[in-house]
Amino acid sequence: MSSHDVVELILRDHRRMEDLFRTMRNVEADRATALAEFANLLIAHASAEEDKVYPALRRYKNVDGDDVDHSVHEHEEGNEALLALLEVEDTASQEWEDKLEELVTTVNHHADEEERTLLNDARENVADDRRAQLGTAFREARARYLETDCGSVENVRKLVAGQ
Repeated sequence: MSSHDVVELILRDHRRMEDLFRTMRNVEADRATALAEFANLLIAHASAEEDKVYPALRRYKNVDGDDVDHSVHEHEEGNEALLALLEVEDTASQEWEDKLEELVTTVNHHADEEERTLLNDARENVADDRRAQLGTAFREARARYLETDCGSVENVRKLVAGQ
């Protein structure tokens, strides 16, 4: 399995998000720093999927277009949940804990569903070399988003407003 495989790259990001959730749940951790990394990762990851991966997967007859639409909708829900957490100022507050759990639920649900539907379908129906090409395109798009501080509260507000 090549490390350029788009499926593997997406899974690696999902696992990193789970690690960051564990850090954010830990009252003794630097929650603000973990959230900043998470916000950048989530927005860059989802945006790169929507730019480079989803349009390509739609063209395969064995990949369900409704699953792609559903994933885009779940990205929007993730953005809303992320914004709600970013807008809580006190990382030690109960409100922060509550908004974190909403974000965890939303993102984990999406990652789980995407892994069972789109990513499994991609693994079965998309040739290795094509998955590697998509992986390169995904990685480059994701890096470009990360350079723009895409997870800042200002940017996430813009994304949610434009959904």
